[in-house]
Amino acid sequence: MNLAMIPARMGSQRLKQKNLRELGGVSLIVRAIRKCKAAGIFDGIWVNSEHPAFGEMAAEEGVDFHQRPAELANNVATSEQFIYEFLKKHPCERVFQVHSIAPLLTADEVKGFVAAMIEGNYDSMLCCTHEQIECAYRDQPVNFTFSEKTNSQELDPIQRITWSITGWRAASYIAAAEAGKTATYAGRVGFYPVDRMAGHIIKTEEDLQIAEALLPLRSGC
Repeated sequence: MNLAMIPARMGSQRLKQKNLRELGGVSLIVRAIRKCKAAGIFDGIWVNSEHPAFGEMAAEEGVDFHQRPAELANNVATSEQFIYEFLKKHPCERVFQVHSIAPLLTADEVKGFVAAMIEGNYDSMLCCTHEQIECAYRDQPVNFTFSEKTNSQELDPIQRITWSITGWRAASYIAAAEAGKTATYAGRVGFYPVDRMAGHIIKTEEDLQIAEALLPLRSGC
C-alpha cells in the first residue's frame, strides 16, 4: 500500500498560514490534494495537520485527515517526528510526502517519482533539481576548480534537494527512527530530478509571487 501524505501546519513564521494562501484562486493545500488525486496512483491520500480546519478541507475534497498531536506542530518539532507518528498510526509499504508549498510540481512528476522509487527499490527517495553551474561551499569549489575555467555545460550538475516530494519505505523509516538514527535518509537513497518550476518552494511572499507569475506556464499542477 502506497500512501500520499500532505503536511499542513496552521502556523508558519515567514509566510503566515501559507497553506491557506491561494495560487490562481485555489489554496495551496487544496492544490496539493487535487494533484495527488489526479496522479491516480495512491491507495490513500492523507492531510496531516494539528488543526481541524484542514480536516474539513480534506473532507470537502474527499480525502482522509490525520490530526497530529499539537506538540508535533510547533516550530521545534521536526518532520522526522511527525512522519514517524503518522507511520505508526497508518501501516503502509511506502509513504510519499507531497508538499503543498511546491505547487508547480505536476501530477505527472508525482507519478514519475513514485514509479522511480518502486522500480529502483529505494528505501528513501529525494527529489532534486540539477544545477549545472559553478557552485561553491564555504568559498571552496564543489563541482569546478580554481585552477582552470571550464564551460558550464561540461560541469557535473549539483543535485539541489527541494523536498517538493519525498518517499520512504515505512519499515526502513520506522526502524531507523526507533534505533535513534536519521530516518529521512535511511537505507538505500535515490535521487529523482525535477525541473526548476517543480522545485520552486514557497516560503515567503516573494516566493508566492514568483509562483503566481509562473503558473500560466504550467499545466497539470
